[in-house]
Amino acid sequence: MAQGLSHRDVPMWIAFLGGFAALGASLSFAISVGAISVPIDTVWGVFVSKVGLWDGEPTWSKGRAAIVWEIRFPRALLAIMVGAGLALVGATLQAVTRNPLADPHLLGISSGGAFGAILALLHTGLFLGLLTVPVMAFLGALAATLAVLAVSRWAGATSADRLVLTGVAMSFVIMACANILIFMGDPKATHTVVFWMLGGLGLAQWSHLIYPLAILVPCGLWLWLQAPKLNAMTIGDETASSLGIPVGRFRLSVFVVGALITGVMVAFSGMIGFVGLMVPHIARLLTGGDYLRLLPLSALFGGIFLLWADIAARTIMAPEDIPVGIVTGLVGGLFFILLLRR
Repeated sequence: MAQGLSHRDVPMWIAFLGGFAALGASLSFAISVGAISVPIDTVWGVFVSKVGLWDGEPTWSKGRAAIVWEIRFPRALLAIMVGAGLALVGATLQAVTRNPLADPHLLGISSGGAFGAILALLHTGLFLGLLTVPVMAFLGALAATLAVLAVSRWAGATSADRLVLTGVAMSFVIMACANILIFMGDPKATHTVVFWMLGGLGLAQWSHLIYPLAILVPCGLWLWLQAPKLNAMTIGDETASSLGIPVGRFRLSVFVVGALITGVMVAFSGMIGFVGLMVPHIARLLTGGDYLRLLPLSALFGGIFLLWADIAARTIMAPEDIPVGIVTGLVGGLFFILLLRR
């Protein structure tokens, strides 16, 4: 076997075809397994019945139909969207910072999103209805992003590796502030923030899925359209500038879009780390460094990875759910160590 797998070994159509096949199989399995197992044919029978493609007599109980449609389907779809969004952000951050260790979790963006969500839940109240937590999470993620950029410039930490170190330091500061908010909040309500601190998908509902989808699709499309610029940014600021790219403004715009995606995903899934770090590296093994192909493949693999992380979270200690952020943190931490060795 070859020592390393390069993108020349796998044609792109095979990579995407295999990825979509794996996504479909993973989705079926994720909905099927749990404290109560549901046959895969029942899973898709419920689906075609609910969407109006079949109106025959059901062979399954109402209880199983409710488990599949009301609980597991929205949870699995949220996992796909969150995984895809975090992977997209991680890939683009690695380009504009020219650092293979860049990740929304390490740069403090996820921490800022969690801070905004906690502030809304414990102190400001839902003054915008269901939009309050996503909006506050985005503002927190954006503020954290701008703070990291400002501190790195003030400290002269403009190199790629020092930018990540600045993000890690700011992440600790932001989480300390979030802990102060928890300490000052209503003790009876503080248990609700555990969801955002540890990460989880158990609160997924059909009515909520429109918000991450409405952010992921246009923002992901915008990032994909910037693929030529992202390719230039990986070479260096001077090269990008010589090609007519306004480096500072473009980097800031990518950070803002990344903060928007991360903030909304954090609002509905909590802090889930290392997805944006691992998945782009795995995708590069198949597609190389061209962001025109790397971004969609990263989104695809991100959804698959988080689906399987959620499967592990639901089955390791069934019927109890482990927060999915613990699973991704364990796997991602080990991956981080291996990446540092490389």
